Amino acid sequence: MKVAVLGLGMEGQNAVKALLDYGYQVYASDLNENIILNRLEDVNLELDLGFHDYKKIDSSDAVVVSPVLYGNKIVKKIISDGKMLSDILTAHKSVLTIGVTGTNGKTTTCFMLQAILEKTGLNVLLGGNAGGGFGGYTNVVLDASKKEYDIIIVEVCDMTLDIASYIFDFDMVLVTNIGSDHMDYHLNLENYRKSVCKFLNNKKQAFLNVNDILLKKCSGHAKKTFFFDFYTGKLELFGNFNRENAGGAFKVAEALKISPKIIEEVLSSFTIVEGRTTTIRYNGANIIIGKTDNSNAAAAVFKEAPMDVIMIGTPRKNETHRYNILKEVSNTNPSLVILFPGLDDTTNTALKILRDKGYNGKICIIKEEDDIVDITVKCTTKYKNIFIGGNGQKKIISLEKRLSKLSNKS
Repeated sequence: MKVAVLGLGMEGQNAVKALLDYGYQVYASDLNENIILNRLEDVNLELDLGFHDYKKIDSSDAVVVSPVLYGNKIVKKIISDGKMLSDILTAHKSVLTIGVTGTNGKTTTCFMLQAILEKTGLNVLLGGNAGGGFGGYTNVVLDASKKEYDIIIVEVCDMTLDIASYIFDFDMVLVTNIGSDHMDYHLNLENYRKSVCKFLNNKKQAFLNVNDILLKKCSGHAKKTFFFDFYTGKLELFGNFNRENAGGAFKVAEALKISPKIIEEVLSSFTIVEGRTTTIRYNGANIIIGKTDNSNAAAAVFKEAPMDVIMIGTPRKNETHRYNILKEVSNTNPSLVILFPGLDDTTNTALKILRDKGYNGKICIIKEEDDIVDITVKCTTKYKNIFIGGNGQKKIISLEKRLSKLSNKS
């Protein structure tokens, strides 16, 4: 079978990889001429950049489209022709499917759910949102077409709610929270809330965070709505925000008739997902490190403990909404702020914003990962709580691994 992939953002590139891995012929295209795509040497890949060849698309047996293109005229035609890959490979639609979306906590909640369900002997397929570190939606469709599963858990990015709702038949949807992320896409929180409500329409069951004011307004859109609160049982993870994640996972598992004893047993031993916020103890200090790529995530962490040192990986140049993280840094007023390149080197811009927000403390800019590790170790001799976060998940994961290794040796 030949599959066309239109749009080569993160989801599109992951789709190409998954399709090639499964042995399909792939035609991929994007209007951007500067896309850097791996697997160019693969004999099953044909690539056009700067244009879409609609003859090649029409001659394909199935089509995958980038979420940003969903709703366009060409995509409407593809759907009316029944050529979307998810309408040709449909095994996933007969499996009980849980969607997990929201601003923060999606990945951790997904893994908590998976651990609980697998403890009961269920065969669980977990995947989804490429931006969350998974293989993308196409990968889930392909995996489900080749192997039988009892339950599918899909992490859904808040910018892809419409296309995810088309690809998957969600039986249950859990929404962790609604916060100030991807505001370049949503424009404002009310638009974001409305898109969540639309996503919940006619779903069998919705599970919403009772502590989120905006989510309370989404009640009634699904056929049944349940609210979850902070989990009060034993949990080893850092932060009250993880107790909310656990509360959501508990509520969904409970609705699936899993005994509270099993749920509590799993949650009590659940360990942190790679790259998510954890605490490393070194020299008597706490190094709190993890992905916090929006202001709500940062604020939630800063509530947990007074931060003496804050190290922030900076956003991409065009992600202006993410600079609100620096407002939370200024409000926290640490003794020292260290800026390092996250997804882009926007450290000088971040420094200026920090000063404009009224932060008068010491600011350092560090470019190399080795230097970040060295200064973190030095800070542990003087400060109690050191935070490392912001943008650049791969770099933060690398720092977490290196600092954990040092901690284990000490």
